[in-house]
Parts: sequence; structure tokens; C-alpha cells
Amino acid sequence: MTAHRLRIALFGNTYQAKKNAYLAAILKKLTQLNFYICFEEAFAGFIERTLGLNVSTYDTFTPETLQADIAISIGGDGTFLSTAASIGARQIPILGINTGRLGFLADISPDHIEAALDSLSQHQFITEERTLLNISAGDRELTVYPNALNEVAVLKHDNSSLIEIRTSVDGDYLTTYIADGLIISTPTGSTGYSLSAGGPIIDPASASICITPVAPHSLSMRPVVLRDSVKLQLSVCSRSHNYLLSIDGRSQSLPDTTQLRIKKAPYRIIVAKILHHNFFNTLRDKMMWGADQRK
Repeated sequence: MTAHRLRIALFGNTYQAKKNAYLAAILKKLTQLNFYICFEEAFAGFIERTLGLNVSTYDTFTPETLQADIAISIGGDGTFLSTAASIGARQIPILGINTGRLGFLADISPDHIEAALDSLSQHQFITEERTLLNISAGDRELTVYPNALNEVAVLKHDNSSLIEIRTSVDGDYLTTYIADGLIISTPTGSTGYSLSAGGPIIDPASASICITPVAPHSLSMRPVVLRDSVKLQLSVCSRSHNYLLSIDGRSQSLPDTTQLRIKKAPYRIIVAKILHHNFFNTLRDKMMWGADQRK
């Protein structure tokens, strides 16, 4: 019986050509390993224009027509987040190849691309399920994808004063944050925007979410970690009468009469990890904590 030929969907950065410098080598390796290769449509057009690489012999797809066994995200963590948004609830594992600085999601460095693809072809990888947050804005329709793998951020506009964010958990009042903004992050997103605002590093397998204020008016306002089954309600008061909602970097301006509801999404994103390459390896590298001195 002939083995199933794995269909690989390639996603990539579509605004910086240098991020795709390793693409030709990746394509060559995938071809040698007899993968069936297809390109996200916008990515295919971008690399033909900017890199002069002929991809007309490969199939292309849109987010609506995507069918694949594995998705490979080529770029950085931002590209990985875009890939996750395109895949949605399809349950297609995503392998992140980083062609710039080491990322937490796109954690395969250029030096390890060939070895990672060899491992992929031999099914020497594991998958991890990652929780997403779902955001609704009352009767107002969001113009951005409403699920976040990393975080939801409620922020003041650049030219406005501090905003007040009344926060309730499962209908019970928590506090009113007076700050530049508020970040609600998943464990996956704890090493992103939340970390830069003073939030904790959380194991991605943890069933939790974290609320982290951005530049709060009071030093007593600290990050709060909650179980991920809670439902949050946010009401914003702003002198400019509007605020910025950011969902994994996708932003939309909303009037401050718009109340937000945030809860765990009904599906998870599947992340493919090459064996022996885990979150703690990436954490040590990214945070520059150094090697184990006891070895």
C-alpha cells in the first residue's frame, strides 16, 4: 500500500522579503522529502514579485479553500499568529520556522530547518493544543478576526488620557483599572505583550489566562492569573470616547459605549513541535538564561 503523501500548506511573511530568504532551500528540501506543497495565495504572489521565485507549478489556496495535513509558517511569531487565524477551527497542526530572531511560536531556527523537516517527514514530532480567547462586542460587529492565540488588549488611543476599564469576572466585579490599557493573555501569549508589561511567564499547557495592566495609575494594580473557564466583561470609559481593541495585533477602534465579553474559544490551535525542542529550550534561549552549569 502506498503511504499517504502529506500535503504541506506554506504561509509566510508578506511584507519583508528578507524574512523569506530561506524559502528556496525549504522548497528544495520539501520536494526531496516528497511532500505535496501548496502556497497561501497572497504569499505566493508576494514571493514571485519580490524574490523572483517561480511558484506557478504549485497549488495555491485561500483561507476558505485551505486543505492540508500540516501547515508551515515561515517568518516570525506574527506570521504564526496570522497562520493560526487563517486555519481557524480546522485542527491543522502548525510548525513555525523562524527566519529572523528566535520566537516562542516560530521556534525552528534557520540552522535547524533541514533537520526539522527530516523529523517532520519521519513523523518525529509531537502536537500541543493551545487555548484561544474569543471576543464579542455586544451588538457591534468586529472587523477583525475575533479569536486570539496570544492576547486581547484594550488600549487608549495615542493622543488620549488614561482610560478606565471596569472589569468583572463571571459577573462579579473585580476592579476598575486606570491605565494606558489592559492585556488579557493566554498562556501562549504570556511571553509576548503581557511579559513586556510586567506579566508572568506561564507554561503554555496551563489552563489559565492572565490580566495585566499597561502602565497603571496605581502601583497596587498587579497581574492576576485566573482559570481559563471564566468569562470576563470589560467596560471602558475614555475622555476621547473611544478606545483601541487589539486582537493578536489586529486592531479596531471602538466607541467607549461598547462593552467587551471575553471567554475561551470553542476550539484550540494545534502547534507542531519537533521532538526534544520544547518550550523550556526556547525560553532559555530567548531569555538568555544560559546553559545548565551542572553539566
